[in-house]
Amino acid sequence: MIKTTNLTKVYDGVKAVDSLNLAVDKGDVFGFLGPNGSGKTTTMGMMIGEIEPTSGQCFIKDIDVLRHPLDVKRIIGYMPDGLGFYENLNARQNLKFFSEFYDLPAAKADQRITELLKYVGLEGVEKKTEGYSRGMKQRLGLAQALLNDPEVIFMDEPTNGLDPQGVMQVRNIIKDLSNNGKTIFFSSHILEEVRQVSKTVGIISRGKLIAHGTLDEVRHKLQKDQSMTIVVKASGPLPKFTDPRIIDVSYYDGSATIHTKDDIRDDISAEIERNHLHVRELRIEERSLEDVFLETIYGGA
Repeated sequence: MIKTTNLTKVYDGVKAVDSLNLAVDKGDVFGFLGPNGSGKTTTMGMMIGEIEPTSGQCFIKDIDVLRHPLDVKRIIGYMPDGLGFYENLNARQNLKFFSEFYDLPAAKADQRITELLKYVGLEGVEKKTEGYSRGMKQRLGLAQALLNDPEVIFMDEPTNGLDPQGVMQVRNIIKDLSNNGKTIFFSSHILEEVRQVSKTVGIISRGKLIAHGTLDEVRHKLQKDQSMTIVVKASGPLPKFTDPRIIDVSYYDGSATIHTKDDIRDDISAEIERNHLHVRELRIEERSLEDVFLETIYGGA
């Protein structure tokens, strides 16, 4: 549904986005993760046709964004991070104005606006948008992005600045849209937001895509240290493990944490049984995606 080929944007000799190759399947919820200034917004701008790439291509449903921007706009919706509305108008009036860009007949536009205001929880809100909270503006922005019933929805930092209730509302809407077959591409610098709603994820740093796949796939791709940690617990004091593949081991009250180069659980289990003990726990302790992400992006800071 979304595909980029060597997508690149250069500003004053600096590559804000560097040869981005990315594919997002139909119906996917794709989380585009990276620190502020990593190239997320520039990438999205090129995908929706607002920024012209220096080189490379982007396709939405096999339509070349650069060559056929109007055709692309008919099938996408966009919710920017910086939302702008006419503050002297209420939600319905704002949506009515924006609906004119899609050439919707008046009756159809009114029906669609009524449906969307109910969908995002703004039904019956008559006050002007100048009095809206951040959360209300986010929900109105989402309604605007959905006006043309798009097949692909782009969201730039959709939960940025929201309180916990607002965050949950946006998450639930994203999940519901996904359940209804929409393809969603959203950016965030917050790992937890990506984890909560995305099916696949891409991580960008300094304009380069450094990993792409499911959360587990990305964690394994980013993990530079290929050693592993094994946790073992037994029915009594453990023997001293001397396998040459062990890097280090710490013991505590019938348990041990073993840092090793390979998966040696079978050998550990056999050693415990030779000492006439029973294994109560024997598992690999996976590093969290948070640890791997911080180490990769921020050098462990």
